[in-house]
Amino acid sequence: MKTLENKVAIITGAGSGIGEATAKLFAAEGAKVVVSDIAEEGGKRVVEEIKKAGGEAIFVKADTAKPEDHENLVYETIKAFGKLNIAVNNAGIGGPAAPTGEYPLDGWQKVIDINLSGVFYGLRYQLPEMVKAGTGAVVNIASILGQAGFEGSPAYVASKHGVVGLTKNAGIEYAKQNVRVNAIGPGFIYTGLVNEATMGKEAISFLESKHPIGRLGKAEEVAALALFLASDQASFITASYYPVDGGYLAV
Repeated sequence: MKTLENKVAIITGAGSGIGEATAKLFAAEGAKVVVSDIAEEGGKRVVEEIKKAGGEAIFVKADTAKPEDHENLVYETIKAFGKLNIAVNNAGIGGPAAPTGEYPLDGWQKVIDINLSGVFYGLRYQLPEMVKAGTGAVVNIASILGQAGFEGSPAYVASKHGVVGLTKNAGIEYAKQNVRVNAIGPGFIYTGLVNEATMGKEAISFLESKHPIGRLGKAEEVAALALFLASDQASFITASYYPVDGGYLAV
């Protein structure tokens, strides 16, 4: 039997990067996957690739900064598959780079709306359905910057610290209802946005040097931890935060 057999999972920001890797892994492990992203082209591509590999998935477009989109996302999930067991709240943005005293107000609001409020809105509509299903597991994708600072990124750092706190609170609240809530703190992950082509070789080398393991992470490595936390193997784990960071936070 596959790890997520007979489970239904929502994954936000699943049109690329960590979300894409997670959606494909969950589908390969037997889950019916609801791929959600604001980018319709990427999301639909991931669904087609899952189907070609023998998995089951649908795409639902959603802007995670809008509570009504989360409500619709859960509605469409129940409509298609009848229940909700797992959610990976992954969608997020980096935002502008500037010191706190110079940070653009609109940039701050956008980062908080997507990265923090977006996770809350997800929980707000996901948790009641998991309670109805009698079991559930939420994995919120925070960051190593949910535990540390980073110059020029006050909004991102604040939002990810908020995700960690929200995770702990929800995990405590829903533990007795058989719904677990955990967070993952990825280090810098090599994706379509974080690579030499988009950032330059010098910037990537600097980021690599911050990780004792000597390289950036891979989206598949984050997805593997998400799979474990979403599975019954993690049945005694909730309200916790788990880095996958190549040793970044230990330095």
